[in-house]
Amino acid sequence: MLKRKPILIIVIFLLLAVSGLLLASRKENAETTIESIRNKAGMQLMVAEENTQPTLRIVLPNHPTSDRAIEVIFPEHLTVRPHGNTDATQLYMFQPGKFGEPPIWRRTKRSLEYEKNIPGKINMLARATLEEDGVLFHFKLRNLSDITYDLVLAIVDPRLTSEFHDLRLERTYVHHADGFDLLASETPERLTMPQDQWLPVRYLVSFTWPVPSKLAERRDGIMYYNKSKKVDAPFIATFSKDKSWVIASFTYNTGNVWSNPELTCQHVDPQAALSPGEEAILETKILVVRSSLDEVFKMAMRQRDSLVHK
Repeated sequence: MLKRKPILIIVIFLLLAVSGLLLASRKENAETTIESIRNKAGMQLMVAEENTQPTLRIVLPNHPTSDRAIEVIFPEHLTVRPHGNTDATQLYMFQPGKFGEPPIWRRTKRSLEYEKNIPGKINMLARATLEEDGVLFHFKLRNLSDITYDLVLAIVDPRLTSEFHDLRLERTYVHHADGFDLLASETPERLTMPQDQWLPVRYLVSFTWPVPSKLAERRDGIMYYNKSKKVDAPFIATFSKDKSWVIASFTYNTGNVWSNPELTCQHVDPQAALSPGEEAILETKILVVRSSLDEVFKMAMRQRDSLVHK
């Protein structure tokens, strides 16, 4: 019996050592720097390493990789609403900085992707593909539960700073049946009101959803403005300060488009229903181009039908 004790100790020690090596290897693989992807124009798509949770950076040609003017939270949150419920549940919410477990990124010739599994709930494949005119964002969601979800959302959240930051929504446009208009054109006082009265704010315009009866209301300390007329396309675009670049987000279908100007984010948020064992695909495209607003809109509408919507 005494002879077996040293053998048992050695076995336990070896098991602990192997476990430690496996954990270290997994952490090292997750934290390994992923090489950026570059298109013919010199635009780059890269993982933003400042955040542990999935964040991508789109770097303009001839700009340093440290340029954070276009960063995309991928996703900002993953939200479901079970059948028969009025309240939605967030299964995942982005946290900035070094928080949580990093994803294991995979790189192909044109894409960066990872998988996230929420046990018993949702499996999510998130893929971003660099194209010549911007980035296509793709989520494939599989329902692992026995619950029917009337709604599932995985939010692509582009946040614009530096030359694209548009605090007063002076360079952010949407498209109506009669043409382009500033997202916030119906609130001209925004240009002169003190900043602490303007912010925090969300500015929304309906696409398929009805225009709310209250066009302006404060909820939980945030001012919400809704435009009085609908857009005719799920599209929102922001010029750079010198008007040389346009960032535009679009999707196949959505309820509304909106922005939080403090972050200068663009939301076109597609959604789907998801039955047990089934898959849903949500796609959003962000155009990053030197062009006129009219040409950018035409590009988006030509590509809109190619986005997967199921």
